Amino acid sequence: MVAVSRWVTRSTPAPPLPRRESVTSASPVVSASMVHVPVVHAVTSDEIVARPDFIDVACGVMGALGPRGALHLRASRLGAARLHELAEALAAAQSITGAWLVVNDRIDVALAVQARGAQLTSRSLLTADARHAAPTLALGASVHGVSEGIEAARAGADWLVVDHPFAPASGDGVPTTRIERLAASTTTALVAIGGIRPQHCRALRIAGAHGVAVIRGIWDAPNAERAASDYLSCHDDAGAA
Repeated sequence: MVAVSRWVTRSTPAPPLPRRESVTSASPVVSASMVHVPVVHAVTSDEIVARPDFIDVACGVMGALGPRGALHLRASRLGAARLHELAEALAAAQSITGAWLVVNDRIDVALAVQARGAQLTSRSLLTADARHAAPTLALGASVHGVSEGIEAARAGADWLVVDHPFAPASGDGVPTTRIERLAASTTTALVAIGGIRPQHCRALRIAGAHGVAVIRGIWDAPNAERAASDYLSCHDDAGAA
């Protein structure tokens, strides 16, 4: 087991916010889940988890985010044994910080280490099958269109990760109508991913996104822990504006 880092004596972060409700009345798909979905999701890659200081940095990020954040352990080329080893170390940080550990694709690993959730992709079980196999595990589904998102929500997804959140013809930072259409169609939390910077949080929240998922904006920052805090602060500021 890899030792959990220096920051373990920090005070417990603030409790999670209530999950987003739909802002429209266009017959939305209502989620039966009572999960308080995190608002900032720090997503890894094979390159990121291969860094020699990954566990230390990841623990710092989880400490900064607390229970309102999640670390997505995503490493599609990593062997099962190494993936389990990393997940086990991060599960220890989960129990201390309150930040969620979400294992990408591998429900078996998520269950084995008692992660809070799993993220389903096109490689994974269908959402309904995953919900049947792991009824107590929080589940996210990666979706690429409105109909796919509605189907995943009906099948029991607790949140939907929606890619390409910005409309290319409208310039960087203008949310695509797909976010708005999904927000009008389901109360399941929407998490936007793809080139998101802290200043984008306000527009995404207005469009109906519950939260954001970030890769390089956190992991490639000079101080990943501070970057994670900046995303959380900007999310809160966007809600107060």
